Parts: sequence; C-alpha cells; structure tokens
Amino acid sequence: MRRTILTDAFAHHAWATQTLIEACMRLAPEHLTASTPGTYGSILATLRHLVGADCSYLHALSGGELAAPNAGTMDLPGLHATMQRNGEAWATVAAEDADPDTVVVRHRDDGSEGHAPRGIRIAQALHHGSDHRSQVCTVLTTLGVAPPAIDVWDFAEQDGRFEELPPPS
Repeated sequence: MRRTILTDAFAHHAWATQTLIEACMRLAPEHLTASTPGTYGSILATLRHLVGADCSYLHALSGGELAAPNAGTMDLPGLHATMQRNGEAWATVAAEDADPDTVVVRHRDDGSEGHAPRGIRIAQALHHGSDHRSQVCTVLTTLGVAPPAIDVWDFAEQDGRFEELPPPS
C-alpha cells in the first residue's frame, strides 16, 4: 500500500487505541465504570464512544461502504477487534490521493446530515481519538494505574523508527 504523509498518523491512531484497550482489559471490572470530572464518562463508555465515532468517520469517508457497527454495547475484545479493522481501513484512506476539499456528507439515522470537507473529517478523526485516549489515561491515573505509553514517540520506537541517543561524551 502506498505510504503518504498521513500513513503514520493513522497507524499511530489505531495502534494507540488498541494499546489502550489492551491495558484496560487487565483492569478489575469496577475500574471500567470509573470516571473523573471533566472527562467523557467511564472508561468503558469513553472507549465505546471513541471506537463508535471512529467507525462513523470511516462510514462517512467510505461513502457508506464500511459498516458502522454499534460500539455502544461492545465489550473490550469487540472494541479491540473493531479498532484493528479500522486501522486497516484508515491505511486505505491514508493511501488515497483524494481531494481534501471534497465535501463528504454524513447521513444520520434521524434524517439530519453533516456536511464537511474530507480534510476536516480526517483531522477530526485524529483529534477525537487523541482527546478521548487522553481522557481514559486521566481516569487510569486517578485510579492509581499507570496508563500505557501511547504517544507518537512510543509508537515510532516500538516500530523501530525512533532512537534516542545520549549526548556525546
């Protein structure tokens, strides 16, 4: 698949979400219902919202070709599998030579529509994921649980594409 300037951004997006879900799979069940003021909601509700919105963005960007499953009832393994599938779909989106100004229409179940340029929808998908992953990490921290290392440098390091060198002696 063709690499573009967005390939790493979307690969990180999917990897970071999957890594965070994996970390949450090790939590006690009562931790999944924990929340912190200023965040979306509980850990599980936030992850369901994050993955559900991700599916919705892909559904709109694919012109409805990619199904948008109901993430609102998924368990963590289901959310993880869905994000794995989404990662593959984002790789396809990133490889496209599409016009960022092409307006993409999102048709909602209630009959309303959202109109936005493709470039804005792509930016929103990345921002939305980062925002909600950060919120889950905040809740984990308030529980005394160290969140996983999921920033872009961590992604690049685990992928063998970043190395930190000490200063010369």
